[in-house]
Amino acid sequence: MASYRTLEVERPQPGVVVAYLNRPERRNAITFEMFAEFVALQSEVEADPDARVLIVTGRGAGFCAGLDLDQAASLPGMSASEMLAGQESWSHSIAGFRRLSKPVIAAVNGAAAGAGMSLALAADIRIAATDARFNAAFVKIGLSGGDCGTSWLLPRIVGFGRANEILLTGRFVPAAEALAIGLVTELSAPDELLARALATAELICGNSPVGIALTKQVLQLNVDAPSLDAALALEDRNQVLATRTEDMTEALQAFREKRAPKFVGR
Repeated sequence: MASYRTLEVERPQPGVVVAYLNRPERRNAITFEMFAEFVALQSEVEADPDARVLIVTGRGAGFCAGLDLDQAASLPGMSASEMLAGQESWSHSIAGFRRLSKPVIAAVNGAAAGAGMSLALAADIRIAATDARFNAAFVKIGLSGGDCGTSWLLPRIVGFGRANEILLTGRFVPAAEALAIGLVTELSAPDELLARALATAELICGNSPVGIALTKQVLQLNVDAPSLDAALALEDRNQVLATRTEDMTEALQAFREKRAPKFVGR
């Protein structure tokens, strides 16, 4: 397991990796070092055949307060080329969670602001504590409301009209509203949040690794498919691939024998 300074990584149950943003004294605000550690975490999880689901959450009272303001203060002093190089690396580190072949669950405790909201949006499933809230904090400090994938992800999750209002105002969206508009899929009492995320992860781990990877892929590609026929073509290809795996044979056999399947990931 890799060593991290801004993250804490645990494996509380088979197949599940939990990564805590671990700067609670700063509400888990993201530093340039943390962006780099996101990439290292993604590489570690992707390469590990025993890692089936990644849960991302925050230590302490907040999920993530966005970019650390001490580091944000250095941005105007960068040259345009320096800023572009940095921005591209930071945004790619957030998008990397979406690009993982394995599902990512964001367990959102407290505020998810700015890049913290972007991080939550990049997850495949968002479960929030009742004290969670979301906002596009970047627009509040003179930046664009679109950052780290927010302008692409948010309209696809909550719709174009609501995304406009949330990004243009920069207001906080409380947990109850986030559930009502589909920004999150479930609310939980704060002290039960991780348990709910682990329960969802366990359900995912009950399915075949290849089937889950293909499902994540087909959802991401077909949300922008140019036609139903194009979507069907990808679905048909994936189903053929899945029938070639040992895991499908095992799943069918386990179903007949009324037992839990034992998947090997091939």
